[in-house]
Amino acid sequence: MRIHLLRITLLVLLVTGCKANGKEQIVEEAEQPNNEIAVEIIAENLKAPWAIEKHKDTFYITERTGSIVKIEADSMSRQNVKLEQTLSTAAEAGLLGFVLAPDFSNSNVAFAYYTYEKVDKQLNRVVLLQLDDEVWNERKTLIDGIPSGIYHHGGRLKIGPDNKLYVTAGDASNPELAQNKENLAGKILRMNLDGSIPDDNPFKNSYVYSYGHRNPQGLVWSTEGVMYATEHGQSANDEVNEIKAGENYGWPIIEGMKKQDNMMPPLFTSGKGSTWAPSGMAYDHDVLYVAALRGTALLAFNLKTDEVHEIVNDVGRIRDVWIEEDTLHFITNNTDGRGQPVTGDDRLYRMELIGE
Repeated sequence: MRIHLLRITLLVLLVTGCKANGKEQIVEEAEQPNNEIAVEIIAENLKAPWAIEKHKDTFYITERTGSIVKIEADSMSRQNVKLEQTLSTAAEAGLLGFVLAPDFSNSNVAFAYYTYEKVDKQLNRVVLLQLDDEVWNERKTLIDGIPSGIYHHGGRLKIGPDNKLYVTAGDASNPELAQNKENLAGKILRMNLDGSIPDDNPFKNSYVYSYGHRNPQGLVWSTEGVMYATEHGQSANDEVNEIKAGENYGWPIIEGMKKQDNMMPPLFTSGKGSTWAPSGMAYDHDVLYVAALRGTALLAFNLKTDEVHEIVNDVGRIRDVWIEEDTLHFITNNTDGRGQPVTGDDRLYRMELIGE
């Protein structure tokens, strides 16, 4: 498949957001024609894409249906993924998180998170994949048995600045599991790249790094090494959190702007009356760029000013974001069964990164 580039123009909008310090932040909505952004379509006809990875000039994008799309120069190909378990077709499930190993150039190894069917139930696992003749083969299971309910599978994978693999796990539609530190659901997990438990994890002999999460789907670190995550709220009260080892983020006891002793409030929340459905995220110069599904936008959270800016808002559901130097890439997710796809959906876009 060959790729064509289409240049389109979008407007920056300011939107209302909430800072979780007890005070609602009001930002007047206003079009700003002087801040027009040129956006290019890099690839299209993706099938419910979920995660973006990039190695040199090549993109690798997971599709929930079980493929990895390779995009380079003006060509696009769909690589097969051979998994040991039967990939689940349940809502929100499938082949989700994906991250290339630090030594990918030599090893052709990556890590993946997928939901699978087993007898009368479904589960999530993190595995090692190896690329061989344009086919990804599952070589090793790193962690298995992560609970998976009707919804809320989590699924984001990222390698942190400490060279550890971090995993977001949803509450598997069973909220009480998020407070149970003996269960992997509703957690952010941390492991060595070989699948073992790091000695310095906050709970002894446990993958659990933080808990009390509903359905976290985004992870990123600042240049100073501060960790951030996005999280889906219940109908509303979506969150952007600063993640600290061993802390409790409250679900299902508190959410949004509510507070309780020994539970961490979010940095930002959409509040009671609105939803972002935040997913993948990226960081640049004190700004968190967040893909919003139900918000159908690319959101920018300024960590210095507490402002929330809506950068792109007319391409539908946005699933993941990737930043490299002064360029931002994002993927839409209109073919995931909840969007309204148009001809060419879903797409990989590219735009110049603007200052906040």
